[in-house]
Amino acid sequence: MKSSTEPRVEKPASESMGIHEAARREKLRKIEELGFDPWGSRFDDHIAIGEIRSRESEIATTESPDGDPRKTQSNGPKVRAAGRVRLQRKKGKLIFLDIQDWTGQIQVFLGRKQVGEENWALAECIDLGDLIGVDGELKRTRTGELTIFAEQVHFISKSIEPPPEKHHGLTDPELRQRQRYVDLAYTEGVLETFLRRTKIVRSIRETLSGEGFVEVEGPTLHTIAGGAAARPFATHHNALDIPLTMRIALELHLKRLLVGGMERVFELGRVYRNEGISQKHNPEFTMLEVYQAYGDYRSMMDLTEKVIVDALAALGQDSVATWGEKTIDFSAPFARKTYDELLQQKTGVAGDDVVGIKQLAESLGIETEGRHPDVIKSDLFEAKVEDALEGPIFVTDYPASICPLTRRKRENPELAERFELFIQGMEIANAYTELNDPDLQEKLFKTQLQGQDEEDSMAKMDTDFIRALRHGMPPAGGLGIGIDRLIMLLTNQQSIREVILFPLFKPETQ
Repeated sequence: MKSSTEPRVEKPASESMGIHEAARREKLRKIEELGFDPWGSRFDDHIAIGEIRSRESEIATTESPDGDPRKTQSNGPKVRAAGRVRLQRKKGKLIFLDIQDWTGQIQVFLGRKQVGEENWALAECIDLGDLIGVDGELKRTRTGELTIFAEQVHFISKSIEPPPEKHHGLTDPELRQRQRYVDLAYTEGVLETFLRRTKIVRSIRETLSGEGFVEVEGPTLHTIAGGAAARPFATHHNALDIPLTMRIALELHLKRLLVGGMERVFELGRVYRNEGISQKHNPEFTMLEVYQAYGDYRSMMDLTEKVIVDALAALGQDSVATWGEKTIDFSAPFARKTYDELLQQKTGVAGDDVVGIKQLAESLGIETEGRHPDVIKSDLFEAKVEDALEGPIFVTDYPASICPLTRRKRENPELAERFELFIQGMEIANAYTELNDPDLQEKLFKTQLQGQDEEDSMAKMDTDFIRALRHGMPPAGGLGIGIDRLIMLLTNQQSIREVILFPLFKPETQ
């Protein structure tokens, strides 16, 4: 064993960190030697690149008297820009860069003569991925390309890690999603997708506000998981020494607000379900829930259509959208068919044919022993009908026995006033005419509790919610929309992970 007092032998930088990082760190050192801060500082008054590009019409072009295009001159406005270096071409005493911000990309011309020796020394330290600022004149090159002819260079931040190779970069979806910061910076179209997401979410808020709804915030830590049938994430509050769960739905607290007199409420928030991961599922996802006093599930159909059509308009699209190879027509009104109609259409078995449903379910390997006929029918519907629904289509009038929070149809109490909106085989929205009878709600909760695993939601009754209903909740329509799935459809993404900035993964192996 070596003595702890022995001097430590330093490896050359190129050995300990890789040749590319070593070269970048050497440039970092040179920037400091030149008297500049490689990590930059406040950079005021710069203009978004998209706005700079919109000023192209301000460029005045002077043709050469002899008609020689090489002698054509252009003069334009003075601009200040900031962005990440995406492309770099050096030609002797000239450097051409492409810089990009979140509004666009533009070429920058750096000439040694034009910027002076100090700026040129700094420019020679620029690598792909660095963040820089430039002051200069917006003009066109002889080939007509819109370009900032730099007069001053500002170093904003050094990129120690080299960017992915242009043609062989982040192609693995998992690596892209784990390193979303790199994905956003370098993968074509990713930043645009997430900016479109923000437009959709803003549009939803504006639509609901325009309809008289107010946005509220409910608790994310619950003593009892309720409002949906799902397995929650468990946690513990140390100070109170009580178990808690992350919320699986927003419903029960929002309906308490209806009792309290808040007649139109909504929440856009995260919910957490301790379930599988797939192209359509992430354990942490964004849900919209809306409740309207004196409405019903038909009110919610109209509202759902408006929310989606308005979101498309916010993206600058008409009512037709592309999703993969499919074309989806979102023109209102959406198609509406009952649960039993679709079951018979897709399977040939009538909704009230208990024997036929059981036989078909058993042929598909669906468990039937000791299970309620409507639960078997629900599994069959999921297996044979849902994936075939291209939509948008409202599926209405579900079996009441599988809808414990929903009002029954007056003319047929076996059916619930509920719809689910399906688009391309995905459930996008779920809505009810809300059950506001406290005695029936308590009875249905008790029925649902039978046979539940302790870890599942609804394994405990929310007695405070029943107490709230006893104070009188107005008749109401309630709506839930899976925001991530809706954004998938409206931004033409095939996986939910492509519209969630940081989806869940197993920890990286070291």
